[in-house]
Amino acid sequence: MERRSFLRGAVAGGTAAAFGYTLMQGAAYAAPAQPGPGPYGALGAADANGIRLPAGFTSRVIARSGQNVGSTSYKWHNAPDGGACFADGSGWIYVSNSEISSTGGASAIRFDSSGSVTGAYRILSGTNRNCAGGATPWNTWLSCEEVSSGYVYETDPWGVQPAVRRAAMGRFNHEAAAADPVRKVVYLTEDASDGCFYRFVPHTWGDLSSGTLQVLKAGSGTSGGFTWATVPDPDGSPTATRKQVSGAKRFNGGEGCHYADGTVWFTTKGDNRVWQLNLSGNTYELAYDDSLVSGGGAPLTGVDNVTGASSGDLYVAEDGGDMEICLITPDDVVARFLRIENQSGSEICGPAFSPDGKRLYFSSQRGTTGSSSGGITYEVTGPFRA
Repeated sequence: MERRSFLRGAVAGGTAAAFGYTLMQGAAYAAPAQPGPGPYGALGAADANGIRLPAGFTSRVIARSGQNVGSTSYKWHNAPDGGACFADGSGWIYVSNSEISSTGGASAIRFDSSGSVTGAYRILSGTNRNCAGGATPWNTWLSCEEVSSGYVYETDPWGVQPAVRRAAMGRFNHEAAAADPVRKVVYLTEDASDGCFYRFVPHTWGDLSSGTLQVLKAGSGTSGGFTWATVPDPDGSPTATRKQVSGAKRFNGGEGCHYADGTVWFTTKGDNRVWQLNLSGNTYELAYDDSLVSGGGAPLTGVDNVTGASSGDLYVAEDGGDMEICLITPDDVVARFLRIENQSGSEICGPAFSPDGKRLYFSSQRGTTGSSSGGITYEVTGPFRA
């Protein structure tokens, strides 16, 4: 496949720069990525938390479902899922969804500059199967309902302003969201075997109360050009949004989504692919496909949530697979970064970097018990490359 040059950035903190909306130095990219040695070397033996990490990295447990977070009186939610970090003065906040039917919602943990937990609280309640979502440049968290008529809720990571339902962003089996401040749109994935990829164009950037929902149109191949078409009825009733536009491209189980510097990546769990939209040229291609790995032994399966680092590395969490977080480097190498041992009944969710890029947060949704009440949220610290 023809090589392209592009720039990658990170989504990490609460300011425009911290969210990766400044330009980062990039490298030539040729999809799809192939296995190779990662930048951090081989995984070591499991630590006391059951996590295998490269040399120089350490883990700690931040929260467990049903237990108080640190020294706070707040009990962490069940089934922790998608998450993001926001800058908070010299500290930061990690928000996390709860993928529980009828009572899902989202919670937040506040950290000081040393990484100590200083608070925990609820930011969204009474919603349904909040799976993934995405951060906005104006420091809100979009929490998405993974049900057939699900909504997007805009929430305040500080827990001061009440959450608001953003009905104009459509009703469908929402998964993740990624904001593009250049084109002033929000990209949305749909977790369905015949799902679509959408973008929401607000009438006013920074205000998601009104706008136009559009769906991506393209051919049936794994690369080519694409266009956008308006969804006539974003409410999805009586006709589902994904069935309203002829020629809308189908994706098998849309999951995580990440935007940086003119490119948006999203994963499809049904076929273990990472897709890449090159927005300046309106073309799409595969960034990774486990069926196209040469020599067998694909390191990345069960692709799910995705985030980016300032280095340009994409970090992709597995739902199942080997319970790993793998990374895809700007020079097209896919490699294991960590593995959680003895939690085969779980999935890894919500990877997000602290604003300084030195800490990676994520959750094991069902932990060692295989139950939604056994969720564990972790932090990994180490020499992440800039």
